[in-house]
Amino acid sequence: MRLLVLGETGQLARALIRRAPPGVTVIACGRRVADLAQPEACAAVVAATDADAVINAAAWTDVDRAEAQEAAATVVNAAAPAAMARAAAARGLPFLHVSTDYVFDGAGVAPFAPGDPTGPLQAYGRSKLAGETGVRAAEGRHLILRCSWTFSADGANFVTRLLRAGQGCRSLRVVADQIGGPTPAASLADALIVAAQALRDGAAGGTHHLAGAPDISRAEFAQAILAGAGLACRIEPIATQDHPTPARRPLNSRLDCRGFAAAFGVPQPDWRPALAGIVQALA
Repeated sequence: MRLLVLGETGQLARALIRRAPPGVTVIACGRRVADLAQPEACAAVVAATDADAVINAAAWTDVDRAEAQEAAATVVNAAAPAAMARAAAARGLPFLHVSTDYVFDGAGVAPFAPGDPTGPLQAYGRSKLAGETGVRAAEGRHLILRCSWTFSADGANFVTRLLRAGQGCRSLRVVADQIGGPTPAASLADALIVAAQALRDGAAGGTHHLAGAPDISRAEFAQAILAGAGLACRIEPIATQDHPTPARRPLNSRLDCRGFAAAFGVPQPDWRPALAGIVQALA
């Protein structure tokens, strides 16, 4: 199976390249070939591919900057995926698109199911929700996979940023009232490859969730990261209201992943072994 992956240097694209099993070839396209700021150019790449399925692993992920540049974020996160999904539908190719827990308002404590009402709190979430709508409107074979708190040893994510900040630091203030499931990029990549094969073979797609388990607060996750690295930096738990940011973050990012496990046979991943391996590798 050949997979066309939009994105080349992001943590998910890198994981897809590394995790591709024998018999799966990943064709990764970076900005020079497919810049999501130019949706029709991306659609042309999809229209010309000889791949068996398309995975959109690229996105505007700067949540705070999106508040000031919502139009630009919406082009990347909504117009481009919609254009690519239409091109894939015209070719009869499965289109797999990664979305986010930020499409929800974060209310309550129960895990959000795929069919629950959405209500993003910020521009980033609105742009990602619009992307989901565009992918569905293309009416092709598709999978929208929402995840939360993706991390890896690559690039800028919560784990890599915290490890840098914890070097030689006596204490760090981290929010303790945001709860979610950290998702290893490697697990997400494995799940997408399994789903792409299933969709190619005729399985139903739709909207699903995949996040790591167990659910944990940002502060507790930070403590686990620093403990794994043997850093003496202390985590000071604080409330979200005491850490103002341009974009509002959801307090509840728990995701109900049972539907994806039932449909594709991929269990919810435990983030702890992945974190241990990443921390050791970076150390």
